Amino acid sequence: MVVKETYSFYSENIPITVTIESTKDEFVLVYNVSIAKISPNTEIILDKIKQEISSKVKLGLSDISDLKKSEFVRKRFEDAILYLLNKYLPTISDDIKKFLTTYLMHKALGLGKIELLLDDKNLEEVVINNAEEPVWVYHHKHGWLKTNIKLENEEQVKHYSSLIGRRVGRSISLLTPLLDAQLETGDRVNATLNPISIKGNTITFRKFATKPITMTDMINQKTISISAASLIWLGIEYELSALVTGGTATGKTSFLGAICSFFQPNQRIISAEDTAELRLAKYLQWIPMLTRQPNVEGKGEVTLLDLIVNSLRMRPDRIVVGEIRRQREAETLFEAMHTGHSVYATLHANDVNETINRITNPPLNIPKNLLPAISMIIVMYRNRRTGIRRIYQIAEILSNAEPNVLLQLDLRQDKILTVNRSSRLMPELELTTGLTTQEINQNLKEKSLILTWLAKKNINEVNDIGKVIATYYTNKNAVLNLLKK
Repeated sequence: MVVKETYSFYSENIPITVTIESTKDEFVLVYNVSIAKISPNTEIILDKIKQEISSKVKLGLSDISDLKKSEFVRKRFEDAILYLLNKYLPTISDDIKKFLTTYLMHKALGLGKIELLLDDKNLEEVVINNAEEPVWVYHHKHGWLKTNIKLENEEQVKHYSSLIGRRVGRSISLLTPLLDAQLETGDRVNATLNPISIKGNTITFRKFATKPITMTDMINQKTISISAASLIWLGIEYELSALVTGGTATGKTSFLGAICSFFQPNQRIISAEDTAELRLAKYLQWIPMLTRQPNVEGKGEVTLLDLIVNSLRMRPDRIVVGEIRRQREAETLFEAMHTGHSVYATLHANDVNETINRITNPPLNIPKNLLPAISMIIVMYRNRRTGIRRIYQIAEILSNAEPNVLLQLDLRQDKILTVNRSSRLMPELELTTGLTTQEINQNLKEKSLILTWLAKKNINEVNDIGKVIATYYTNKNAVLNLLKK
């Protein structure tokens, strides 16, 4: 056995130690979770307490499914557990009492040991493939790992799926064996039931980052260069529309959220998403909107198209869309661009040419002559072997709807290099802003100075970055003089 990494964290009041190690019998690294040991006698008492809780705390379906009542429900369970702990284990210390309360809360009201995994900030995904296999996790540093946690049986997996469904007011059953949901923590959940998933019931948790990745993080992680970030900032400042594209898990939505920090504080921003992933600075006038799936009767659905159409009636300066998937969504967005709105969205495509092919062919099927409404295409890349993410290409769309790649990642040097001069972006900025080429270059230098300072000082919180950029827009000289000193 070779230990690759060890770290600790708290799952509420439960101290957790994680050891990531390689063993002879496994072809992947093993993620070992260790929690404080509970004696067999204490375990028997805890099982008795768990059984008594259900009879002591009576809850209706509305109590479980109403997110507004979640704190109330937890308080009732916590009070019942403390009462029973004092009754059966009156001599234990307050610290052990807190630990056992949290442990029982996980077992009685939550997802058992899965809750421990969801509290590890180093994990991006937690997946249950079936009850026969151990739970798997995707670690941001080590990739896919096999854990030492297994569920008892398929019924327990199904119970967890049903519990998640009730929390969000949806059902999962043999008639409706698929579930897509978002927890109150922001984590996304997908569940499937056998026989749709042949080997057993599954649950996939996509963890919501407690701290969004910002432009400062991306600069320090070499995801993007200072010069590339400055160019994107320049385009966004002067309201040029952009698409962020890339393959699965390349960081498209994270990058989309990061560039939103470049918006002016005196503009109105409307965002439309399937799940709430974007988080913008509090200094911005931002109205986030979410789609809604139909209820069990097939009513009440609100689609992404509904939100996009509605956003056009809300006098937006900027429209931000999580991901374009359908023709009507794409048509409406291009219509918005052509009527003077600045639009920012994501799309699945691995490079600039593939992006254009996806847009102009089914299912999106947008006429090629509409493509010049997009000023910039930013392509994200992820190395599957190492897990690193990089800006792969930044391109402009010419008036003939052909792409012109301005910056390209050199994989051997791991650097973003200039490959072509701008034929449309810079001339268009000169025409629409009245700035000369020299003034635009000076503007880029100012932005580079600010981004370099943010990276050097590691100012990487959304609101802190937003404050700096908002101050730059309202009092540029004061900011630049401060940084030069």
